[in-house]
Amino acid sequence: MRDGQQSLFATRMSQQTIDRLLPLYENAGYYIMEVWGGAVPDSVMRYLGESPWDRLRKASAAMKGKSLLSALSRGRNLFGYVPYPDSVLEGFYKEAIANGLNVMRIFDALNDIDNVKESIRMINELGGIADGAVCYTVDPKEEAPAKSGFGAKLKSLFGGKPAAPEKIFTDEYFVNKAKEMEALGAKIITLKDMAGLVSPSRAASIISSLKRELKVPVDFHTHCTPGYGLASSVMAMIHGVDILDTNIWWFGGGTAAPAIELIYIFAQRLGIEVEVNMEAVGKIRNELLGARKELAAFDLVDELPIEFDPLNDTLPDEISRHFDEAISCGKAGDEEGMLEHCHAIEAYFRFPKPNELVKNAEVPGGMYSNMVAQLKTLKADDVLDEAMALIPKVRRDAGLVPLVTPTSQIVGSQAVVLALDRKKGNADYTNKSNQFISLVKGEYGHTPVAVDPEFRAQITGDAAEHPYDVSQYKKPENPTLDEFGGMKLASNNEEYLLLELLPAVATGFLRNKRAAEFAAAQAEAAKNAPVEEKVEEAPQEPITGEVLTGPMPGTILEVEVKTGDSVKKGQKLLVYESMKMENDVEAEKDAVVKRVFVKPGDRFAADAPLIEFQD
Repeated sequence: MRDGQQSLFATRMSQQTIDRLLPLYENAGYYIMEVWGGAVPDSVMRYLGESPWDRLRKASAAMKGKSLLSALSRGRNLFGYVPYPDSVLEGFYKEAIANGLNVMRIFDALNDIDNVKESIRMINELGGIADGAVCYTVDPKEEAPAKSGFGAKLKSLFGGKPAAPEKIFTDEYFVNKAKEMEALGAKIITLKDMAGLVSPSRAASIISSLKRELKVPVDFHTHCTPGYGLASSVMAMIHGVDILDTNIWWFGGGTAAPAIELIYIFAQRLGIEVEVNMEAVGKIRNELLGARKELAAFDLVDELPIEFDPLNDTLPDEISRHFDEAISCGKAGDEEGMLEHCHAIEAYFRFPKPNELVKNAEVPGGMYSNMVAQLKTLKADDVLDEAMALIPKVRRDAGLVPLVTPTSQIVGSQAVVLALDRKKGNADYTNKSNQFISLVKGEYGHTPVAVDPEFRAQITGDAAEHPYDVSQYKKPENPTLDEFGGMKLASNNEEYLLLELLPAVATGFLRNKRAAEFAAAQAEAAKNAPVEEKVEEAPQEPITGEVLTGPMPGTILEVEVKTGDSVKKGQKLLVYESMKMENDVEAEKDAVVKRVFVKPGDRFAADAPLIEFQD
């Protein structure tokens, strides 16, 4: 309901589908069900025109307290893409817990502990359970040339060649982050492997270390995208993990987490109890096939897995042997053998093969599915491979950030823009999102490796690091909509919180909601009103001056100029959102504004006229 559909179907599952499924989960016996947070608040408003609060309330009502409900929070970034002040965090946490949320999994995309400590404190004080998640990532490949900060300027004593970069993401790094979160009050610690890059050997060493060093339960969250997910989950079980994140069959595997049905078989053979009612899971599985077919337009996989019921279907002897051999290899520390057997199991059931492109680019499944969906919207599918190949470069340039929302979105979008720039013959970083500028500036927190000051100066105009300044936060306006009879855009606190979280998306969602309410009221009032003649609009004056057009499809957030304004070269004209990132548009030369064709909230296509200048 959250991560499975976010990873496989770009978070497009409708409330209608979820309402059909929810009653089946009541008696499934899951310890925790993740139903909210992550991309859900954004996507249900942006793509489905639905209320995130309704989704949480309905899940809570359906489960009746039988399973804990959880959400994923990006720490200081909450469920959005920018840092927020504590007042916004507290407002959301308070409202979420009041509407039935129990567990908040809290992570920071940079693993900056300063960005999660207040969230852990607030959740505990509000009566929730704080789950502290440490984001797993890897050091850059040795063959990749270091271009900023972490090795480019280190020279060996002889020959002037770059020295081997220091390993940053060691087992000790992750364990220390986990211990800091536990000390802050986290009641669960999760190793969050959003890109599926934890190999079985790393799962063994890190999970063992976490179990040895921590007093709280340890959770393992991974994805199957590069081919490690199933084997690494089994290895985590062998080494004592307490909680394992899974998806049900039709929403498992591939870019999602391992299927619980396969985990169940492994658990049986390991003598480990799975505290889930698998008969109830079977009923859910039967309904999820229809749900997946409804999401076919967003499905990244052409071929579905074969049908399988672990309670009633008999495994062929050869496949049954693969389960036993995978366990034997795992206990013997034979990673290659374990992967071979797990891949054979997945191939038999027709789960997707390991994605080498994603493995090499080191990206999360949800990031990949969203990049595919966004490039289709931009009609720029042809640059996908180039954009994927550029992700490691952008990541290194930005301080070796782990790839998890929002940094995955920032880096992924910047890689797309970089690929588009190269296609047009522009220099790298000719175009950059406001969020990428903020990341390099230091507003998202301390990156694992310091950003090269020269690169920071190139991107931000200042070589110095500048942290996020909460005093600069401006609460969004809640305007009165005269066109809808004087309604306020946000009618209550929960709607205003959405405006604080995602101003552009919430504005469009709430305007549509108010428009529908106003139209319903007008229709009721018009039943007995006389019919008025329609007045034809005057034809629009033809465009004769130079025109600023949309660089790519997007939504207008701000318009900084009006008719008659004189603008200078480099002056900001408007701000638009594309691929969930904000972008400034500046004047290319001195000019006078003749007409502005758009207003905040308007959507526009690529090359659509935005502003006309006088001849």
